[in-house]
Amino acid sequence: MSRRRPAPPPGPTTAGCTVTVCRGCCCGTERKHPGVDHAGQVAALRAGLGRAGRVRVTDCLDACERSNVVVVGPSAEGRRAGGRPVWLANVLHPETVDEVVEWVRAGGPGLGEPPGLLDLCTFGPSRRQRAEAGEI
Repeated sequence: MSRRRPAPPPGPTTAGCTVTVCRGCCCGTERKHPGVDHAGQVAALRAGLGRAGRVRVTDCLDACERSNVVVVGPSAEGRRAGGRPVWLANVLHPETVDEVVEWVRAGGPGLGEPPGLLDLCTFGPSRRQRAEAGEI
């Protein structure tokens, strides 16, 4: 007798965007950004994204001068639509974290434009930084 697995619930799944948060050498440290709740940012991203995406924490993305750095990678659907990873600098405030969540829940790169001031946070990483993030 075989057991059938229940169908997954409808709606977005973790096949969505990947949000990579730098928390290594200086991003995410009290020493560099006193008063910022770095652990709270990661928790807020995970809670806000739910099943719309996943949060990955990495040691260093080698863009320390732009900390806190977050990379939003597109979903498979977003990549098919032409989306590529978007690098964000200065993700230091709850409002910025909220905009990352809003964007990912709306589809992220390739499927929607970054909301609010998030567009001002984007930057083009060097080849070395892209390699560090696993993009090349």
